[in-house]
Order: sequence, then C-alpha cells, then structure tokens
Amino acid sequence: MAKKRIAKKKNTRKENIKLEEKEKQPLQEQQAEAQPESPQEAQPEAQLPGPTPLEKLQQDFDELNDKYLRMLAEYDNFRRRSAKERDAIYPEAKAGVFTIFLPVLDNFSRAMEAPTTDPEFKKGMEMIYNAYKECFTKAGVEEIGEEGEVFDPKFHNAVMHVEDDTLGEGVICQVFQKGYKLGDKVLRYAMVKVAN
Repeated sequence: MAKKRIAKKKNTRKENIKLEEKEKQPLQEQQAEAQPESPQEAQPEAQLPGPTPLEKLQQDFDELNDKYLRMLAEYDNFRRRSAKERDAIYPEAKAGVFTIFLPVLDNFSRAMEAPTTDPEFKKGMEMIYNAYKECFTKAGVEEIGEEGEVFDPKFHNAVMHVEDDTLGEGVICQVFQKGYKLGDKVLRYAMVKVAN
C-alpha cells in the first residue's frame, strides 16, 4: 500500500510538472511575440539613449551656475537696499537728536534776554549759549527766520499778519520763535509775523 501511495505521488508530481510546462509555453510564446523579429526593429530603441554622462554633468553645472548667479544678484540687491536704508536713517536720527535740544537752546536765548544784576552770571550764560550754538553750527544746523527776510512757506510759519506801509509785501517784521534746518530738512519752522 505504501508503494501505491508513493507511485501515486510520483504520478501526481509528473502531472504537475507537465501542467507547469504547458502554462510556461504560452508565456514564452507571448514574450517571443513581443520581441522584434528582425534585428533592424531593435535598433531604433537602442538609438534613443538618455543623455550621456558628460551632457548630464553639463546640465547640472548650468543649473547650479544659474542658481549661483541668481543668489549673487539677490545678495547684491540686498546690500544696495541696506546701504540706502542706512544712509536714509542717519540723517533722520541726527535731525531727531537736534530737535530734542531745540527747546534747551530757546531757553538759553530767553535767559540771555532777561535782565540780570550779576555780570558774571550773564557772562557764564553767554558762554554756554555760544557753546550750544557752536555745536549746532559744526553739525550743520542753521537758523532760519530773521526779521527783514521775505516770507517763504517752506521755512516760515506765519502766525500773525500786519499792514505796514514801511515794509515790503511778504516781509517778516517780527520773529516769535526761530526756526532751524539741517541741510534741506527743516527741524522746526520759524514762527513769524508777516507784513502786508
């Protein structure tokens, strides 16, 4: 009985192998059909290879070079923009500092006009006032708004108007508060009385 079982197993194995071979035949036939019959048909596919290694390296080099040039241009633009902003900030900051000190200068000016009995005190005040004015002058701050000047709305603020035949038209006849400018920037407009 054991011999019959072994024989059956062998027969079954042989049958399975034959079935597998039959199944493989159609696959081999299909693969043979997919392959070109003549070597001439296979050549067009072989003639269309991808880029050569040298072309690939050149392409990579061109891409990286383009990125580098763009980054360099962007950095150059950033540097110029930063320098322009820095150049614009400095005069604004300088003007802001001098604007803060203008009331101090006005107070010294008023103190100089006040009567005093102590000549030494007055001399000390004059020295301080002149030192302040000298600092302003060295930094480029100029006074604007003197009596007798022609009124200019770019530099003067007219707070009063008077009719006076002895003065010309638009002439400043009195200055209530001096104005100051730093270069072309007006730090404070002069408050004036204008004639005619």
